[in-house]
Amino acid sequence: MDVASQFYVERPPIEEHCYQTIVQPSALIRIKAPRQMGKTSLMARILHHGARQGYCTVPLTFQLVDKGVFANLDKFLKWFCAYVGRELHLANQLDDYWDEIFGSKVNCKDYFEKYILPQIDSPLILGLDEIDRVFQYPDIAEDFLGLLRAWHEESKRRDIWKKLRLIVVHSTEVYIPMNINQSPFNVGLPVDLPEFNHQQIQDLAARHQLNWSEAKVEELMALVGGHPYLVRVALYHISRSGLTLDELKETAIADAGIYSDHLRRQLWNLEEYPELAQGMREIAQAENPVQLKPMQAFKLESLGLVKLQGNECVPRCELYRQYFRSHLSAIV
Repeated sequence: MDVASQFYVERPPIEEHCYQTIVQPSALIRIKAPRQMGKTSLMARILHHGARQGYCTVPLTFQLVDKGVFANLDKFLKWFCAYVGRELHLANQLDDYWDEIFGSKVNCKDYFEKYILPQIDSPLILGLDEIDRVFQYPDIAEDFLGLLRAWHEESKRRDIWKKLRLIVVHSTEVYIPMNINQSPFNVGLPVDLPEFNHQQIQDLAARHQLNWSEAKVEELMALVGGHPYLVRVALYHISRSGLTLDELKETAIADAGIYSDHLRRQLWNLEEYPELAQGMREIAQAENPVQLKPMQAFKLESLGLVKLQGNECVPRCELYRQYFRSHLSAIV
């Protein structure tokens, strides 16, 4: 969402904590939430806040990286260095700093320490979005994530590294086994984005020129909870196309309904992993919370499909219960 959008809903005190943190030396902010919860929009606002302080900012979305870049660690880190340099309008000097005798991680560190950071006069904020993509390549992920942690530790001791600030954004849990002292996921400011509450949804409805009562808000929340994307899509269509809330509820899981693309994408995710599909079907069909294997439960929560109540799972919202109860029986 554009940083100037009137439809961005703040979730205090998250934004203010992030703004205060990113201007501190050694800053590392970890934003975790399922897809379409507003992670990228929050990252954009933190970068915008940094830019207003005169900082250099580089947003990097790993979903845009070609598969071939992940061929090996050396190629990946060269790409990473070149990309950051290009975004800062610096000439590619990889040949001058890359010596295979020292290994890829040392070369990458040298490139930042001796070339990129000295070339800029202000702090640099790297916004690493969709870092989940790297998780798919465990050999690369372990070294790259360890490198980020090493840079964070360096920034506490050496002035040159105090220039670097990191924002790490991901949807899924990190299942890569890492030494606790080498992981960037147990340091810095953790941010877990919550769903919208009743007041925030009523405020967002007003921004869509909808004068909704508390009862109307409760009706929508009974279907989609406070899921930011599902709420926003509903309000958009109701305000723009004349769709009524009753019509939305009747057609919510239809193939031509307003949520069809979102629901098909979630179904596709489950079709790729039969064990998760089996677990989700069991949860959708049950009237009471269901206990699954811990890894099943955590992965379904990471996908944003369920909520955990202790060791048991329930559908994240009624929309998901209805859709997966209807659609999963045919594929499991």
